[in-house]
Amino acid sequence: MLELLQITNDPAFARRCDAQGHFRLFVDLERLGKAERQAGRNTFISVHQLDDVSRIRDAVKHSPLMVRVNPLNDGTASEVDAVIARGADLLMLPMFTTAAELQRFASLVDGRVPIVPLLETASALDCLGDWIATPGLQEAYVGLNDLHLSLGHRFMFEPLAMGLVDRVASAAHAQGLRFGFGGIARLDEGLLPGRDVLAEHLRLRSGAVILSRTFHRAQDGSFEDQVAQLRQAEAQLAARSAEQVEADRLRIADLIRRIAAGMGSLP
Repeated sequence: MLELLQITNDPAFARRCDAQGHFRLFVDLERLGKAERQAGRNTFISVHQLDDVSRIRDAVKHSPLMVRVNPLNDGTASEVDAVIARGADLLMLPMFTTAAELQRFASLVDGRVPIVPLLETASALDCLGDWIATPGLQEAYVGLNDLHLSLGHRFMFEPLAMGLVDRVASAAHAQGLRFGFGGIARLDEGLLPGRDVLAEHLRLRSGAVILSRTFHRAQDGSFEDQVAQLRQAEAQLAARSAEQVEADRLRIADLIRRIAAGMGSLP
């Protein structure tokens, strides 16, 4: 069963997620450079604060708490210490470009909690083999928003159609690491429908996905109802034959390419 990653600094909502099981709560402290990278795009820019780590940690009983810190910088050591002191179970490092950066981060964490490297640069993809065996990693996660921009793609899911996400999944599994990628909308929403995104998670043996903001919309059922529908679809997709999985892969890749082509030339 996929672990559902929920970004929130609301303790009451965190408790609702915790009650459902198979959730990972996610406090997002990343600020450095993010607004500039994603200017003009309808993406999530967090306003979470350091104290939110303690608030969410105190609110949940069963779910692990992951904190995304800032990209490696002069203040990373103190930020890592502060986040761990407030109860983070995992740390996510965004926007690294070299194996040396990730290894430096791992040395600062020093085995106190597991690390989730967030692969979202073309450079990090190029040197995948140099960092995937870094001690202290628990999961490799592919951030498609920034990765597709770094690669010069039009559509967020183009790296999936091109087999680049497959490459990361294979490398992670070969190291015995968990793997996850991107975000997912409601099942029948999004340019690439959530059901198709879910199908690809199961094909790649993904263990985690971030729930998009569409799950919080009040219309068409509660958050819990939407999660239940996702779980039902997950069970159905898991029962596909190998032939059906491959047919879905080809269909979804073609759909992604057609969506990208319809987006016109790159800016």
